[in-house]
Amino acid sequence: IVVNEFCERFSYYGMRAVLVLYFRYFLRWDDDLATSIYHAFVALCYLTPILGAIVADSWLGKFKTIIYLSIVYAIGQIVMAVSAINDITDANRDGTPDNMAVHVTLAMIGLILIAFGTGGIKPCVSAFGGDQFADHQTRQRSTFFSVFYLCINAGSLLSTLITPILRGQECGIHTQQKCYPLAFGVPAALMVVSLIVFIAGSGMYIKAAPQGNIMLDVCNCIGFAIKNRFRHRSKRYPKREHWLDWANEKYNKLLIAQIKMVLKVLFLYIPLPMFWTLFDQKGSRWTFQATTMDGTFGTLILQPDQMQTVNPILILTLVPIMDRVVYPLIRKCGFNFSPLKRMTVGMFLAAMAFVSAALVQIQIDSCTFSKMFRFGAAYTFLIPSTLNLTDNCGASVVEVEDIKPNTVHMALQIPQYFLITAGEVVFSVTGLEFSYSQAPSNMKAVLQAGWLFTVAVGNFIVLIVAELAKLPDQWAEYVLFASLLVAVCIIFSIMAYFYTYINPAEIEAQFMQGDEIDPEDKEKKAIELKSKDFVQQQNEQVGKTKM
Repeated sequence: IVVNEFCERFSYYGMRAVLVLYFRYFLRWDDDLATSIYHAFVALCYLTPILGAIVADSWLGKFKTIIYLSIVYAIGQIVMAVSAINDITDANRDGTPDNMAVHVTLAMIGLILIAFGTGGIKPCVSAFGGDQFADHQTRQRSTFFSVFYLCINAGSLLSTLITPILRGQECGIHTQQKCYPLAFGVPAALMVVSLIVFIAGSGMYIKAAPQGNIMLDVCNCIGFAIKNRFRHRSKRYPKREHWLDWANEKYNKLLIAQIKMVLKVLFLYIPLPMFWTLFDQKGSRWTFQATTMDGTFGTLILQPDQMQTVNPILILTLVPIMDRVVYPLIRKCGFNFSPLKRMTVGMFLAAMAFVSAALVQIQIDSCTFSKMFRFGAAYTFLIPSTLNLTDNCGASVVEVEDIKPNTVHMALQIPQYFLITAGEVVFSVTGLEFSYSQAPSNMKAVLQAGWLFTVAVGNFIVLIVAELAKLPDQWAEYVLFASLLVAVCIIFSIMAYFYTYINPAEIEAQFMQGDEIDPEDKEKKAIELKSKDFVQQQNEQVGKTKM
């Protein structure tokens, strides 16, 4: 299971690292269209986990869901690799595809399959791993989740470092081009390996049967409450304390109380998509920005899409620093740095990252002229036919600089990557921990679905702005996003100020002592809550990594 997760994360992040440049330089889309399709794909990847969880819990079970969707996933990666082979439609062998529609169609089919594959198995793999341990095997389960967490980060880090190198190679049957087939092919191969390894362990797995999905129960209860309230909208019916109380006729009070707690947290999720709107642009707009910069580090030439490697490196560095140094130091100073305050700071740091990106963009747009041969430049030399090689030939050669060299160094992007990653650590990790602490143990999946949904909505916002804003300068777009997030940050801080922290276990205990639940059901419920506590704590740890 651990090897499967490593290969899958390598496959996903490796493909995603080079995706926006594939759109721009292979499919020849402009920056706005490439950005829009990239974020539409990411949004779909974060919508499909809800479907995967429902299928696994209500129909196929986790094992079969992982198998079937991994096959879909692998096919999608293979189709993407094939779509990047320009020779399949290059009949005249001039290095340019003759029928770009074929490549676009294959790419879109591949991306849709990948989105359903990676999203569908996302909620299943970690939970399936937790199923392999009995309740008394707490130490072994803890070790598993630690290794699982490490493999996710290792797969992400290595893939964002390696696949841009593969893309930078020259390959082709008839003409040599940037090797996008190899950059997509290696992740496809890793996904096939992931599937084979997972199937190979089939005989050793504990395969729990589907037991129903809590999200369906939540939706049905909410739907019944709304329908029942509408049916009794006349003034002759007495009002109830909460609109969910209109579900009392069909659902027990414990479930209704649990849903109330979940909705209270989900209400705070409303402003959160704006953070992800900025965060996920490091794979699109920031990568395009890097293509206009100088990537030379001595004898090493850094590819523009390799700058994304800074993010996972900083995550592995900042998470322990925050947990063991920064937060304890703040507590010793007597400050109440509550989870919601941390999330507000994280949003502000992300906004400052885009201010930094805007400053870098202004520096790029006011580049100084240079006659030196530099990385990323193009020149034309006019050599007269009367040139005498024995004379001072340099005086006769006319130099025309067609494209100015990239004089702004990629290292200037490091501050914005540091700010956005610090914001991610403070915002994302804290947000997941807060959500899990404020919701009943059997509702964690609902909150995870809501959290992933905010990521999807954030990417849709990028798509809308990229297509509608059409700002003349890129730095202005960065400032626009930063301003929007600052405004949302203020709104969120006000919402957080009026939020009252609760203890879900105490509230559940009050209903467990009530009469509406049979004694046998009470005992069963209590056992379930205790057995799930440890798994949920470990899932919180896994949730701290890249999702």
